[in-house]
Amino acid sequence: MSHILPLTKYHQIYLVLREQLQEGRFANGMPAEMVLAQQFGVGRVTVRRALEQLVSEGLIVRTAGRGTWPAAGQPVRTSIPLGKGVQTRLTGLMENIVSTTRQTTVKVLDWRVVDASAEVAEMLQIPVGAKVKKAVRRRSSQEGPLSYITTYIPEHLAVGFGRRELATTPILQLLEESGVELGRAQQTISARQADAVVAVELGVPIGAALLAVRRLVFDIHDKPVQWLQGLYRPDRYEYQLEVSQVGSIDARISVKDKPAG
Repeated sequence: MSHILPLTKYHQIYLVLREQLQEGRFANGMPAEMVLAQQFGVGRVTVRRALEQLVSEGLIVRTAGRGTWPAAGQPVRTSIPLGKGVQTRLTGLMENIVSTTRQTTVKVLDWRVVDASAEVAEMLQIPVGAKVKKAVRRRSSQEGPLSYITTYIPEHLAVGFGRRELATTPILQLLEESGVELGRAQQTISARQADAVVAVELGVPIGAALLAVRRLVFDIHDKPVQWLQGLYRPDRYEYQLEVSQVGSIDARISVKDKPAG
């Protein structure tokens, strides 16, 4: 059973929208009240109250006939810098991902070709608008959903596999089987709140705290081959980093299974 946060609906929506504003998600303007109400499954009055809170804090500007926009000075981010991310030994991480996969099942929610956004293009070092394969997957354990993962791969690297393979095999393994020689991975780990879409897929309340992992994988020639954004339920997923010596970091992930009873 999901734990309900001790927050009002409008405040949960306010927190999610504030986080999205800080990420630069609304560079082209925010959705209309009716659209937001449908996304969050609430009435327009609730959405309006959340928006009024954002206005009072100077985070957005609402203008009749023009819509709702981030206030001047709010970030319009086109990329997420990874310069201070953790350098991970990909061999150990790969082995651990494969091991964890055996304990879980995957549902492929999306698998299609899209044009690379400015963020994706910068991460994968390709032109804006270049074709990439986008995969959205939900991974579950016996306890239920545990992760919501969005992955981007240059289109030419994903010609050897499809939805069927994505449901049974980690993408890193599929890339290796396609001839990619994996090198290193750079990643950041932080926290995020569940928006309306992710909340439904992971079975948590809107605004619930999630573990956020962003990982950029390179081949042996130091060319990016995968850009991953993962959101994980912290009550079902654990991420450990073990430092054995300077410059050597081993990442380990594990599924938290509750004891039978």
